[in-house]
Amino acid sequence: MAEKSIFTRKELSFLIELQKQKVEFMIVGAAAAALQGAPVVTQDIDLWFRDLHDPGLKKALTKVGGAIVPPIGLHPPTLAGESVELFDIVLTMHGLGPFDEEKERSILVNLGPLSVRTLALDRVIKSKEAAGRPKDLRNLPVLRDALAVIKKRRRRR
Repeated sequence: MAEKSIFTRKELSFLIELQKQKVEFMIVGAAAAALQGAPVVTQDIDLWFRDLHDPGLKKALTKVGGAIVPPIGLHPPTLAGESVELFDIVLTMHGLGPFDEEKERSILVNLGPLSVRTLALDRVIKSKEAAGRPKDLRNLPVLRDALAVIKKRRRRR
């Protein structure tokens, strides 16, 4: 039976194009937690880019019919287009180190035709603790339980 993906073919094509263009990025936030097995839901996929000005990002977006919408006032840059509407741009990860440092701690998650860098669950937890938003604080017990289960599985291996 084929492995199910949370991504449509169009969304996967964007992630594949990012990799083809050698754009450094990670999936972060609740989506990263869900990809690691945490029983959480999210309405978007947060992407943290090493460099938003990487020319490969614009090339990847153009290839899939997307675009980057520059920041306006207090609103951060966003992605526009059918193949990228699920994705949000994250500019900072509260309570964490810079991108390169967190990339070293990240894990690879298999999404069928590709593997993507994903912020490790313990780092997702740390970031949500630091952000302190009510919705993040409500999810912390579930994320901590999921991390405990993952660690227990690793010890058994």
